[in-house]
Amino acid sequence: MRDIQNEVDTREVPLQKVGVREVKYPVTVLDKEHKTQSTTARVDLFVNLPHNFKGTHMSRFIEVFHKYHENLTMLHFLDMLEEMRRKLDAQKAYGSVSFPYFIEKKAPVSGNASIMEYSCSYEGEVGDNEGRRFYVTVEVPVATLCPCSKAISEYGAHNQRGYVKVRVLYKDFFWIEDIISMIEDAASTPLYTLLKRQDEKFVTEHAYDNPRFVEDVVREVYLGLKKMGFPYFSVEAQTEESIHNHNAYAYTEYTE
Repeated sequence: MRDIQNEVDTREVPLQKVGVREVKYPVTVLDKEHKTQSTTARVDLFVNLPHNFKGTHMSRFIEVFHKYHENLTMLHFLDMLEEMRRKLDAQKAYGSVSFPYFIEKKAPVSGNASIMEYSCSYEGEVGDNEGRRFYVTVEVPVATLCPCSKAISEYGAHNQRGYVKVRVLYKDFFWIEDIISMIEDAASTPLYTLLKRQDEKFVTEHAYDNPRFVEDVVREVYLGLKKMGFPYFSVEAQTEESIHNHNAYAYTEYTE
């Protein structure tokens, strides 16, 4: 049958990225406690297209991804992109996979267990002469208590829910759970899906004893990631302020 994608294009316009977006697919990722975890991902896959080719073969993106979807570890993700690059005769291949990551978490006093969801993503790029780059992003919901409000108020302090998002450049193997735990320790208190009254008392008092601005949270996470040895990372925190009609935000990044 005629292969139109491989026919010559005479307009001499190279394309940096062509491929598929918003592919929903079941995937299996590593889990520190249970070894593996099944979840559902939103997938974007691309390669570059030289000016002389009319189009790419979209079906090959899915064929390659399907081969890896049951073992989508950090290192296998880059292997998947390299195979995709070679099968599509491209100089570069790009991919991102976003997925909810679930951890069973026990309440601090009662010990009742429930499931917490965290948003994660893998992003990668491979090139024939430019090596490999791989980033992992983790977003963690947290709560903060305002240090200023605590210092000036006679009846407690305002607090709010927010998130911390980190993006790290992969160097050595690490567990997503370890990053989540470090981020939660940097906030005023972690969040839980299930709390009984004795847990709520503990969490409320713990937050009061650990007031944090978003600036404090970002700086604490920065120090934690630097200690973990990542060659590049970014950190951002945002809270939905409970007594202001705006959000509070802070951001920083690090490069060796």
